[in-house]
Amino acid sequence: MSKKKVIPLPSLKKGVNLVDTHCHLEMLGSETEIQEAINRAFQADVTTIITIGIDLETSRQAVQLAADNTGVYASVGIHPHHAEDVSTETLDQLKILAKSDRVVAYGEIGLDAVKNYAPFKVQQQAFISQLQLARELNLPVIIHDREAHEHIYSLLKEYGPFPAGGVIHCFSGDWIMAHKCIDLGFFISIPGVVTFKKANMLQDAVRQIPLNKLLIETDAPFLAPVPRRGKKNEPVYTLYTAQKVAELKGIDIDEVARRTTENVKELFGIDI
Repeated sequence: MSKKKVIPLPSLKKGVNLVDTHCHLEMLGSETEIQEAINRAFQADVTTIITIGIDLETSRQAVQLAADNTGVYASVGIHPHHAEDVSTETLDQLKILAKSDRVVAYGEIGLDAVKNYAPFKVQQQAFISQLQLARELNLPVIIHDREAHEHIYSLLKEYGPFPAGGVIHCFSGDWIMAHKCIDLGFFISIPGVVTFKKANMLQDAVRQIPLNKLLIETDAPFLAPVPRRGKKNEPVYTLYTAQKVAELKGIDIDEVARRTTENVKELFGIDI
């Protein structure tokens, strides 16, 4: 039996870089495994990584990883799965962490109507509290939205505007939802799901979202793109997602990399 052909990573032209705007480095394994994943990304011209906190401990880890690695930046916050952990004390500690010069955003925060690890009303209150904190800190906000599109939109509209902007991470809605969020000043971040055969709604949205409002992410170690689907995801696989976005847009991957990197500079203020 012949071995399945390995599809090589797409490559970028010299001087062109790509950014993984959302991953969870601390979940990739041991310190050695994390460092190897960072190195693989950097060697393949994925030269900037934003690692995301989902609770107080992972927020601390994200800040430390960013401090230890040039090219890595951090975001801090409490994910809706951990909404019951949000307290005045927790928010005060996050506020201190957020003032690190390696922190470029607040989140991921939001609503999750699928897992329901925390009651939905608790998620909503935690989301509102953190939206207010993100505004106070003047940081871009990173939004988790899983099957809660209308709730997310109404809360963003009610508690906005957000002068520092924000991003709908791991976007899973349709073009109408994307358009509404863009009108509120948000970027739309595309995960590896866009490479899946049945991701027709997301693929249609990507065709219509303006390039100046698109970001690329892995959400590593989750949601690895084709041809790595089912494996542990890592930042270097941002290249597969960028290639698919390029195909859907009818442009080359270098243009996707250049334009989304400009968007990262605009939103997060990172000097790349």
